[in-house]
Amino acid sequence: MGGPLQGLKVVELSAMGPAPHAAMMLADLGAEVVRVVGPAPPVGGYDVGTHLQRGRTTVRANLKDPAHLEGVRGLVAAADVFLEGFRPGTTERLGLGPEECLALNPRLVYGRMTGWGQDGPLAQRAGHDINYMALTGALHAIGPAERPVPPLNLVGDFGGGSMFVLTGILAALWERERSGLGQVVDAAMVDGVSVLSQIILELRSVNLWNDTRAANLLDGAAPFYRTYETSDGRHVAVGAIEPQFYALLIDGLGLSAGELPDRDDPRQWPALEALLAGAFAARTRDEWADVFDGVDACVTPVLTYAEAAKNTHIAARGALSGSGRHVVAAPAPRFSRTASVARDPAGETDFETILSSWRAS
Repeated sequence: MGGPLQGLKVVELSAMGPAPHAAMMLADLGAEVVRVVGPAPPVGGYDVGTHLQRGRTTVRANLKDPAHLEGVRGLVAAADVFLEGFRPGTTERLGLGPEECLALNPRLVYGRMTGWGQDGPLAQRAGHDINYMALTGALHAIGPAERPVPPLNLVGDFGGGSMFVLTGILAALWERERSGLGQVVDAAMVDGVSVLSQIILELRSVNLWNDTRAANLLDGAAPFYRTYETSDGRHVAVGAIEPQFYALLIDGLGLSAGELPDRDDPRQWPALEALLAGAFAARTRDEWADVFDGVDACVTPVLTYAEAAKNTHIAARGALSGSGRHVVAAPAPRFSRTASVARDPAGETDFETILSSWRAS
């Protein structure tokens, strides 16, 4: 049996960032996704890589050509979902805005993925993941005391971006089952990152979090929730928040809990951190991994992407495949009756071939 979205027809207007990532996931889940790309890669940009294109058929179109534009409109009329990731107003200027597309297909779910959103003072401004995170407060909270550090582009682009446009699209499809009508999904990274931050906002509201970086439970300040360097210059991650896990951590390190500073007193965290750092520095990362193997101390080695693909748990799950610089993530999540499959790109075709297939189904 195919994926849970088998039979869903998606038109993706190719862009950069989280929109193609969302399209990849829709394809992984079984949807039939057609990528509409320009005649050439964007100036100053790049096309998405092979693995981010997986599972999709590509159609090349010059949207300034009336014949090509009509071809895309034909796909839209037969589709369930249209997905775009451009600045507000771009698709309207192309003749593929929500008004035009919903007139062609009232059942269409029109997904819009931007950084700032479709409205607001910054809607037309350029930006990247780091900028959207900065304005939400999330970036300020991440990193050492000296300066904020961007957590790759995982939080804004993909956590606050593609995951939220996917959620919106699926919710709109569910609502369509009752109303029979599509609608527009306005997914903005500033909105998504703000929602992801809700637990931190809650902690602030009850005075369990402050805006001083590296001074809180989950930002690396707590000695029992941070990384430590080992004797070989690598690192282990420690997440022993609960007392029972912390007790196993201290036991594994060969320390005496009664001789250590009070872990519940933030004023004593620097002294406790120094003692734990000294203990971890005595052995290599992999030696510590062996010490804590099978122990609920919440201690794990910090792996590179290449190492992660070889990890026994990751390999058993099949979450990553490949080696070296060619590591690929498997589809997620998983389902009990239907299969999500990372299919290779289906290559290029033309409008009529796609439409004939869609009409037949």
